[in-house]
Amino acid sequence: MPVLTTSISGWGRYPVQTCELERPERYADLRLDAACLIARGQGRSYGDAALNENGRVLLTGRVNRLLDFDMEQGILRAEAGATLAEILAAIVPQGWFLPVTPGTKFVSLGGCVAADVHGKNHHHDGSFGAHVLALEMILADGSRVTCSPAENGELFWATVGGMGLTGIIGEVTLKLIPIKNSSMMVRHHSAGSLEQLFGLMQDAAIDDRYTVAWIDSMASGSRLGRGVVMCGHHASMQEAPLDSRAKPARARNIPRDFPAWALNPLSIGAFNALYYQREGGKREPFLSDYLPYFYPLDAIANWNRMYGKQGFVQYQCVIPDATAFDGIKALLQELSGSRRPSFLAVLKRLGAQGKGLLSFPMAGYTLALDLPIRDDGLFTLLNKLDEIVLQHGGRVYLAKDARLSAETFRAMYPRYEQWLAIKNKFDPQNRFSSSLSRRLGIGGTHG
Repeated sequence: MPVLTTSISGWGRYPVQTCELERPERYADLRLDAACLIARGQGRSYGDAALNENGRVLLTGRVNRLLDFDMEQGILRAEAGATLAEILAAIVPQGWFLPVTPGTKFVSLGGCVAADVHGKNHHHDGSFGAHVLALEMILADGSRVTCSPAENGELFWATVGGMGLTGIIGEVTLKLIPIKNSSMMVRHHSAGSLEQLFGLMQDAAIDDRYTVAWIDSMASGSRLGRGVVMCGHHASMQEAPLDSRAKPARARNIPRDFPAWALNPLSIGAFNALYYQREGGKREPFLSDYLPYFYPLDAIANWNRMYGKQGFVQYQCVIPDATAFDGIKALLQELSGSRRPSFLAVLKRLGAQGKGLLSFPMAGYTLALDLPIRDDGLFTLLNKLDEIVLQHGGRVYLAKDARLSAETFRAMYPRYEQWLAIKNKFDPQNRFSSSLSRRLGIGGTHG
């Protein structure tokens, strides 16, 4: 297969690196023709997880067939390059839905496994890997093996959340959940402070299958952490008619980069005030199609251009329940005091830690921030945020990371040594390597 050497980046557009790109046309063409490689689906991880500077990147976008769909049991088998958008188009009309979904449908099935993605329902249903029944993988020696929780279990749980470093995920078998229609029943609750926000998120009377909070990152003082808690569930037949499925809205496009000054404290502050009043003012339950509910930013093509040519960093961390309030408060205070506003700030509850050895979630609260890159001062701020997260027993999400240190990574991921033993067993020469893994020293130096 031809190889193209070019510059690419993740969704945050930072960093930009030169990589060798190889694109197989079908599953049978997935071969290990390079000594150092990493698979890449849709390139929606934010930092350097799917980059391999001066090495091979295997593009799996065309390895995307839906192979088998048991519509009675809700079991789907598909090639790892299939996107959630392609899967949803096939399963929703048949009354099925993804058990877990991140905030965009333009990600690959293999990427969801590799990052062990979580959604608004993690506190009830866990992360993506908990619903994967089996994987077919290509290992470093070229062999193809099946793994599952019961078969080759150590390889399975090293791969779930393993950032593509144990082998190439070729096929995924996934258990779906039933739905009655494509509508969501949603209710919003406004909170004037972080204390009120946490109180709402811990209130079992308003919690729902899916719960997420938007936070006004510009608020300070007594209004620090004010926001809107958004709760929802798949609508029943009584709540919504079967024919309520909305036609997909045509995506708006951002055709060029915003100027560096466009997202500033004044513009983001004005937007946040408007958004708080609009969304917090929705007092009654309402129906929403699943697309804008789960994937609001997918309605804007190339929305990452809003952050300008230098790109942005998405900083996502989780802090355990016992220290969550104090930790989140300290993070928001540091952010507010920096005058480096986050255009998006999202808080979610997470449930118990899963079996994926490098998986991100743990029981607690996760905060995600989008921070435009203007100067090196941003990275000084992010180092301070790392210190706060560590002090409160938390960790940073590798699928969003672009600048964490190796030392901090090891402190945040105590099961790394257990994962490394499995990695060395199946990939002793560290053939599967990425820019992220080398930056963090994951798996050692490429041999």
